[in-house]
Amino acid sequence: MIVRDSLILRVTTRALFPLTLIFSVFLLLRGHNEPGGGFVGGLTAAAAFALIMTSDGLATARRVLRVDPLAFVGAGLAVALLSGIPPLFDGGAFLTGHWLEAKIPVIGHLGTPFVFDVGVYLAVLGVVVAIVFELAEERS
Repeated sequence: MIVRDSLILRVTTRALFPLTLIFSVFLLLRGHNEPGGGFVGGLTAAAAFALIMTSDGLATARRVLRVDPLAFVGAGLAVALLSGIPPLFDGGAFLTGHWLEAKIPVIGHLGTPFVFDVGVYLAVLGVVVAIVFELAEERS
């Protein structure tokens, strides 16, 4: 159900949208060391776009997203696939975790599991938003 005539929902959405996206990135960054990660972060980001769609309509949500949701799916799958390649150069198995020696603030030790999580984040965001947008188009 699209509720475009609710001023309260539109104003609240404008405040919650960026906060929800920031929280989704927090979940992504936290996830490779603690509970969270790419899947729940991607779901949270998709919820932000579903909120925009609910308050302002499908056209506005597509304009805010700027890219076809399926492009996120392709990019996410490519990133996840590429995260498995570096171990092959060391004689390891595909998708074996490799980490950099340096510790990065907020993220910690950056490694291939984090890159894989970014791929999952993008893929989940794309799939869920594509489904939500498609369902909204069917109702129109």
